[in-house]
Amino acid sequence: MTAYYRDVIGLDVMQESEGSVWLGLDAPLIRLDATASSADDPRAAGLYHSAILYADAPSLAQTLMRVAQVAPQSFQGSADHSVSLAFYVGDPEGNGVELYMDRPADEWVWEDGQVTMGSAPLDPNAFMQEHLDGDASGAATMGHVHLRVGDLQEARAFYADVLGFDVTAESEGALFYSAGGYHHHLATNTWQSAGAGARDDSAAGLRSLTVAVPAASDLDAVAARLADAGVAHDVHDDTVVAADPWGNTVRFVAF
Repeated sequence: MTAYYRDVIGLDVMQESEGSVWLGLDAPLIRLDATASSADDPRAAGLYHSAILYADAPSLAQTLMRVAQVAPQSFQGSADHSVSLAFYVGDPEGNGVELYMDRPADEWVWEDGQVTMGSAPLDPNAFMQEHLDGDASGAATMGHVHLRVGDLQEARAFYADVLGFDVTAESEGALFYSAGGYHHHLATNTWQSAGAGARDDSAAGLRSLTVAVPAASDLDAVAARLADAGVAHDVHDDTVVAADPWGNTVRFVAF
């Protein structure tokens, strides 16, 4: 797993300890923990994909070239989503990874508070040919995280009504959420996991996801919303931790 994220995706190993590896670029993006005793079940609640957002097309093209050269079997597809250009791979344990870049925000189409996101064909070879020789900054962040859940209305109640994310798009079997006018920082779907119950903590896959908020006062606001809704949570070391209805752990930190 470490080799895949380092040699194929191009992340740097930033910190290692017994059983854990942090990988990222300027900041940590993914932590790998060797704690699972069973394989992840795609029909269960958990991670659908993590989505790495590249700052420019050449950086994304270089990553795609590494995929083609080192792990072509991991490539799963691509799509023009109107707001972004996205390419999909799967890591060695089956966790989905989206590699994408945004179109300029002034090209996004909003109507009644929701953004239009399509799924048109996108040729990865043509994209690489067009952008591979450009100046690449190498910069990337975690653009969004997409979760498998058991019920969309329960997901909306937790992520929108309790936590306060805006619902920015809806499609058959999926909801998309954001803060601050982005197309989405978070998504939930029931495409394979409809009716799923609490996740198995011993299974591989998602252990937790971290949401960075702008200030410590925002952490207080999150804790207050969770308390008002009667949702169990912990506050410690400038971190607020809660679990969604399926046991997906969500950590809030201030940056």
